[in-house]
Amino acid sequence: MTNITILGSTGSIGTSTLSVIALHPQRFTVFALAAQKNVNLMFEQCVQYHPRYAVMQNDTAAKQLISRLKHAKMHTTVLSGDSALIDVASHPDTDYVMAAMVGAAGLLPTLAAAKAGKRILLANKEALVMSGQLLMDVVHQHQATLLPIDSEHSAIFQCLPTNYVTGHTPLGMTKITLTASGGAFRDWSPHQLNTVTPEQACQHPNWTMGAKVTVDSATMMNKGLEVIEASWLFHLKPSQIDTVLHPQSIVHSWVEYIDGSVIAQMGEPDMRTPIAYALSWPARIRSGVNHLDLLAAKQLDFKPLSYQQYPCLALAYAALAAGGTAPTLLNAANEIAVQAFLAKKIRFTDIYKIVEQTLQKLTVETADEIATILHADQMAREQSKKFVAKIQMKTKKTSHSRPTPTSLQK
Repeated sequence: MTNITILGSTGSIGTSTLSVIALHPQRFTVFALAAQKNVNLMFEQCVQYHPRYAVMQNDTAAKQLISRLKHAKMHTTVLSGDSALIDVASHPDTDYVMAAMVGAAGLLPTLAAAKAGKRILLANKEALVMSGQLLMDVVHQHQATLLPIDSEHSAIFQCLPTNYVTGHTPLGMTKITLTASGGAFRDWSPHQLNTVTPEQACQHPNWTMGAKVTVDSATMMNKGLEVIEASWLFHLKPSQIDTVLHPQSIVHSWVEYIDGSVIAQMGEPDMRTPIAYALSWPARIRSGVNHLDLLAAKQLDFKPLSYQQYPCLALAYAALAAGGTAPTLLNAANEIAVQAFLAKKIRFTDIYKIVEQTLQKLTVETADEIATILHADQMAREQSKKFVAKIQMKTKKTSHSRPTPTSLQK
């Protein structure tokens, strides 16, 4: 039996992972589950999968879970805090770690899993965006296995020889192309984006994901982060990574080889496929996903991506080219801006402005130590919050300066 630890078990990737595991009870067992504060779903998962450990980042949530599990006479041990995430990710009895926590929170437990030589199923792209060189060095030094879960990176990985090891440039490969759905506003003009609401931004046309990732898909920052992640996973230069708009999300990405061959991976837009492949690699197992019917699909469209409509993508390429802590600053600023947008403190188009201003304001340093990376992350968050506050203040002044409508004369 293979023991699985799932960081972010209550999110979309986490629940999809559990659904694949449930199809193979003789092969996989759940060792530990971790989430932030969704007590209700975590309790249900504990009842169904009987993990040895359940970790809640939020202390209050942990206490509530302890009470509910005790009442249900469950024997799962509940832990809390960031240190507990590191403990379960690096535990001697953990075989595979699904790193699916959203944002920078997943960095330290992912590094801990790498140092412990685990098979890491990387859905948390921020870990590579923030500390690409550091993480890849740790993976290689401790003989860990790093497998991509993002549909695009999994597609690239599946198009490479089965003996390929992440972190090396594949032999004979000249370029990769990452496809993008275009998000919720792919048919909107740049002017229309000024009126976008959080509710609209969270309605992805093809995929079911969490709020933060769905907003990132709409701004195309998600694709930008994937470009940075791909550069580390496959040891590529920015010029070797293309992006293209593919509304159907059927062709997940492709690889171009020196002999003129192009190999693509296709499938239904369902994250259970890359999850199942990473769990069983180099073999394949059932995922629960329906087989693709190309005749039913009828047509596949591909269009160039516009930096005018998706300026966040251009910022990501620039951060990758700058290197050092630039991607860390990019990621942190984006997290703060997206949080502010979801809280209705700023407009959708302000996300780009805040990230751009933060990158211009802060100095890029060499990202060779975790302390430097975490410091850059913190500085970018603080600076981004200041820009959010300025926008709020400006909006407040504008609304107060508007003349009060007078009542109509009878």
